[in-house]
Amino acid sequence: MSATTHDAAHGHHEEQSFFQRWFLSTNHKDIGTLYMLWSLLAFFIGGAMAMIIRVELFQPGIQVVDPYFFNQMTTMHALVMIFGAVMPAFVGLANWMIPLMVGAPDMALPRMNNLSFWLLPFAFLILLSTLFMPGGAPAGGWTMYPPLVLQTGQAFPFLIFAIHIMGISSIMGAINVIATVLNMRAPGMTLMKMPLFVWTWLITAFLLIAVMPVLAGAITMLLTDQYFGTTFFTASGGGDPVLYQHIFWFFGHPEVYIMILPAFGIVSQIVPTFARKPLFGYASMVYATASIAFLSFIVWAHHMFTVGMPLSGELFFMYATMLIAVPTGVKVFNWVATMWRGAMTFETPMLFAIGFIILFTIGGFSGLMLAIAPADFQYHDTYFVVAHFHYVLVTGAVFSIIAAVYFWLPKWTGVMYSERLGKWHFWLSTIFVNVLFFPQHFLGLAGMPRRIPDYSVQFADWNMVSSIGGFGFGLSQLLLAYIVIQCMRGSGEKATDQVWEGAEGLEWEVPSPAPHHTFDTPPDVR
Repeated sequence: MSATTHDAAHGHHEEQSFFQRWFLSTNHKDIGTLYMLWSLLAFFIGGAMAMIIRVELFQPGIQVVDPYFFNQMTTMHALVMIFGAVMPAFVGLANWMIPLMVGAPDMALPRMNNLSFWLLPFAFLILLSTLFMPGGAPAGGWTMYPPLVLQTGQAFPFLIFAIHIMGISSIMGAINVIATVLNMRAPGMTLMKMPLFVWTWLITAFLLIAVMPVLAGAITMLLTDQYFGTTFFTASGGGDPVLYQHIFWFFGHPEVYIMILPAFGIVSQIVPTFARKPLFGYASMVYATASIAFLSFIVWAHHMFTVGMPLSGELFFMYATMLIAVPTGVKVFNWVATMWRGAMTFETPMLFAIGFIILFTIGGFSGLMLAIAPADFQYHDTYFVVAHFHYVLVTGAVFSIIAAVYFWLPKWTGVMYSERLGKWHFWLSTIFVNVLFFPQHFLGLAGMPRRIPDYSVQFADWNMVSSIGGFGFGLSQLLLAYIVIQCMRGSGEKATDQVWEGAEGLEWEVPSPAPHHTFDTPPDVR
């Protein structure tokens, strides 16, 4: 970060160089850093919204916030976490690591890379500004179902515009990943020699390009229904609100895989490193990722079992959904087989990776329960669903991002983080995240509905437990921010060339089956 002595002699020039470095950047590492810092900020903003939700649900009755504001918080919390925290974090990791992993000098389209990042802060300013507009932010859930979402008044077109911009940003990031991976690999690095993180991102990028336009179409139809007299989703004009659900979930289901496939890639880099063994079943992991991506397009209506679809439709979506459990199970068994009889050590990245495998699997099992169409009539729109997707997205996506940060932070900053604090962060997060989300399974099975600020008194005890878990989990994340800032300031031991020393001196990862290499020079794989 330090400017050269020449820059120091000209104060004005140094200022300009800071602007050029961070605002006009075409360097994949700097843009990756911007994405990561942005997602950390959004993580805390979205987390603050979750805290408001848990404060209100601490006891029955309407205590702290107005019910309408409560629903705005449930909606905004999801939009901020999905489009502001999780997806930008994965894009940031892709920016930082993919060129290094494939031996490319940078991303294929560096100026577009810069633009795709800088669209995000503006999209977010527009999204958050809806909270201060007449009619207020959307309160129809992040799914923006009509007719609920159409009650937003003047804020509505701003919501649509913000989501369009975020979608454009995602598509540009995806195009960049595909162009980089397909065109800029080092000589000799065939597709089946790429590290798995690169593979999962390549497949994710195709998913993004396929589904973001579908979301854009759905929300544009909402816009024309509201302002241009169309009736796509209005029954009185011959439309159907369920049509919106079909279009939305055709985007929404692949979207949840967009948020978990890069996580699979991260865990597939970390587990071999700390087990000191090559990844078990490299090719099957690649094929499993591809089949998950393919199947994600034909299961969307399992979100809609209760809309009154024909029995044949329910059966199809039930079986197709269960089929996705097969490649996902392959991945879990391969990670376990990689660890089996390995020379394992338990540094912070490995702890988060193992936490991911165990807790993500819990989310997978509850997903299988939700896939059973007749049972889903009981679970649908209850806290059981909330518990399910938070196990997948918090102990899944978020844990994997945190694992990746600990794993690569020494590479990014040249400084080793505090292992003691990292382990504290892991154990506090893991304990509290289970106190937060596990009781929600019980609440859902007992019949507590989602997105409701008040509840019947029989749900009081578990809600209090869940809220305490929420506050504990939220506060634990301050440790992460502290650790990251310490490393960025350069305070800590200098990281060695081979940070994660292995029995065979394995480095940043095991690019199985490609040879060992550092990523500072293109790998020699002739």
